[in-house]
Amino acid sequence: MTARYCSLAQASAPAHAPGLAAERLGALVSGQRMWVNGTVLHYYFFDAGTDGSVIAVPGTGQNRWVPWAGAEEQRDVVRECFAEWQDLGIGLSFVEVEDRSEAELRIGFQSGDGSWSTVGKDALRVGSHDRTMNFGWDLTAPGERGTALHEIGHALGMLHEHQSPLAGIHWDDEAVYAELAGPPNHWNRDRTFFNILRKLAPDEVNGSVWDPQSIMEYPFPSGLILEPEQYRAGLHPPGALSAADKEFVLRWYPPAGSPRPPALMPFRSAPLRLGPGEQADFTIEPPETREYTVGTFGDGDTVLVVFEERDGEPRYLAGQDDGGTPDNATIRARFVKGRRYFVRVRLYSSWGSGETAVMCW
Repeated sequence: MTARYCSLAQASAPAHAPGLAAERLGALVSGQRMWVNGTVLHYYFFDAGTDGSVIAVPGTGQNRWVPWAGAEEQRDVVRECFAEWQDLGIGLSFVEVEDRSEAELRIGFQSGDGSWSTVGKDALRVGSHDRTMNFGWDLTAPGERGTALHEIGHALGMLHEHQSPLAGIHWDDEAVYAELAGPPNHWNRDRTFFNILRKLAPDEVNGSVWDPQSIMEYPFPSGLILEPEQYRAGLHPPGALSAADKEFVLRWYPPAGSPRPPALMPFRSAPLRLGPGEQADFTIEPPETREYTVGTFGDGDTVLVVFEERDGEPRYLAGQDDGGTPDNATIRARFVKGRRYFVRVRLYSSWGSGETAVMCW
């Protein structure tokens, strides 16, 4: 029997200016879905009775209310899986909150809507009343815990492993379409193509080699894969974090250093001196309450994010991504005297001869 599969929503690829050098474009493609390191991702479970969707009942002309809330045992599985990713020692952390407006990740349990998640920081594009992740079946059933690990992997910025061009998978396309059209998935051809048959760009993949053991790899029954020959009888990943999964997230989100980041003083530029994929962190303790501007300078593609410290942890305040444009990232925000702010800058690539820098003024 076919497994239940994660079904990512179809989304258009980010538009980049024509004529970008291959190295610059590759850095943008590989990094644009990733969070800056040190981010605290707050997650929220939708409440019973107040959160849900109205769906049409086929053949009746009527609608019905479908709640997004999940039972406590379902939530516990997700909590445990957040903890498993966290326990790798990654530089991101996860905190459950009860206020939906405080959450970057908002989790529903609508049965029949499939299991899916936004990918990485695409969650920030979703309205605060909507889900960024859904679980459409019982996570406590045997073998289904991996679904929660998989969807959190998407939230961290990981994509489907079987879509890697490095896998060298040759599908029996029509057999795949027929298999996924039946129960329990009932997918149309577009959804099957997007989530299975479509190849990712080389710069989008999770690692330098295909990992058939990855938590981001689907299981497949026999008869769907023609090549490699050893998978004609099926592909059966263990549903757990593989060594390559762990290496990937620790490379993007290395353990946060213990020393406090250096202070970014108003009207004093701080050279970044970063290589591709590297990040610099700063603190700002404003001398007065007013509107400030934080901006980057130089010929580089960067992500600039500002956090405000509240209750001892950084809360997302504002961010800008200047990747692929001739402009630099600039954020204007009101800083309050007596509070602490964190500035994090991640470099995609430098494409000019000068240095890159960041300044607050």
